[in-house]
This record gives sequence, structure tokens and C-alpha cells, in this order.
Amino acid sequence: MSSITTDQGILHYEVLGRGKPVILLHGWLGSWGLWQETMAFLSRYYRTYAMDFWGFGESEKRRSSYHVNDFVSMVDQFMEQLGIQKAPLVGHSMGGTVSLMVAIRYPQRVEKVTVIGSPIIGSSLSWLLKAFGLRPIAYLVYHNLWLLRLGFQVLAPLYSRDPNWPQMMSRDLSQTTLDSFLISIISLLETDLRSELPKIQVPVLGMYGERDLVVDPRQWQTLKAGVAHARIERFPSAGHFIMLDEPEAFRACLMDFLQDGSDGSS
Repeated sequence: MSSITTDQGILHYEVLGRGKPVILLHGWLGSWGLWQETMAFLSRYYRTYAMDFWGFGESEKRRSSYHVNDFVSMVDQFMEQLGIQKAPLVGHSMGGTVSLMVAIRYPQRVEKVTVIGSPIIGSSLSWLLKAFGLRPIAYLVYHNLWLLRLGFQVLAPLYSRDPNWPQMMSRDLSQTTLDSFLISIISLLETDLRSELPKIQVPVLGMYGERDLVVDPRQWQTLKAGVAHARIERFPSAGHFIMLDEPEAFRACLMDFLQDGSDGSS
């Protein structure tokens, strides 16, 4: 386990492998743990970093704000302190949205961007996540997490084919605070990157599962409309967690993009 001290508190991260850096960013309610298998694979070719956003996993939880914009500056600080001048960013869900925002705000930091089931517009999130963005509901759910854990168990087949998914989500949920739970999802719901996407000049890969129940899988169209050179890969049998549902196809696609992947095929 590794950590650095930022101007907003402790930032936890894990690192594996040697060579050129690649940075992995998790989604809402997640942590670096969802990347373990991906890290094990990528570490054969790259020095792979996976961090916990503030308020999630092992990172600082005494902040007053957990806005998506805070996570964008967090990536910049992380790279600055570790001496990483430029690197590909790979983000799942909210982490992919953050990756695109980093490419917009700190273009000198980003070599390539991969987004996996990521919202470009906050309104593309499911009705359930929209409900979690309402303070009374968020408060009720957070103080009765056993209900959410039960939901993970019962509804698991609809969200991921990985049998370990409910346990992973339950673990990560236990490390989330009410403020990080609520503020991050509210800010994500308010996000709309459409007007800024054309600023992105680096190669972009968008992966979307056709069975995604968390983010509207048609967000690939919005990404492509804003970043004309983006490469789009659609996974008919996968849901929101493509790296768990179809790990071999996911890794092959990611490796192809990291090693080349600069064309705009779809």
C-alpha cells in the first residue's frame, strides 16, 4: 500500500509493474480494488497505477468537498508528486468522466484516454443513481447500508457476471462516507462535457456495454459526436463492468489501444 500527501489530504494508490506509466481511475462507490485483475495483466507491460479518489477506498475522508472537479485536480497532483509527466488514463464510469476532464483541463498530462461505461452527460445515469443524488434518499440509504448490500446480492446478475462483484462492491461501500456518497453523485449528475469534448486532441477509446443498467450505453454516440477521432468499441454481452464481464476481450482491446489505437474506427 502506498500513499502521498496532497493539499487536500492523504491519497492512497497501488502500483504494479515496470516501464511506461498507465493510470487507472475507478467509478462511483468503487476503489482501486476493481482494477486488481487489470493491473495484474497490464503490469507485464507497463508500470500501472490505480488510485482511490478522496472519500473512497483508503484515501482521505475528512474533506468538505467531493466534487468531480476535485478529482480532476487530484489526478494532476498525483502525477506531479510522482514525477509522471504524461501518461494514458483509463477510467471506469465516473473515473472515465474524470479522465476526459483531465484531458480538457490538463492536456499536457494526458497521452491517451480510455473510458469504460462513462457518462458524458449526467442525465444519462440510471433512475436509481439519480435517486441517490437526492439528499433524503442518500441519507436513508447510507444509514441503512444493509439494504444496499442486499440489493447487490439480489440484483448482481443484472449488473455483472463476475461472482465476486457483490463482495467487491460491499467492501468499497464500507469505505465510503455520506458526504463522498452524496456530493460526488450530485456533481456527476450535473456534468455535461459536450461543449468541451472538441478540445480533446489525444487518442480516445470509448468502451460501452450494451447491457449497461447504470449509464445509458448510447453515451458512445455523445462521445463520438464530441470527439470525432474517438475509437468506439461496443460489447453486446457486457454490462457496466466490462473489465469484469468480458475480461479477455476488454484486455485485448485496451492493449491494442495503448500500443497503437490512434485510428477513429468504430
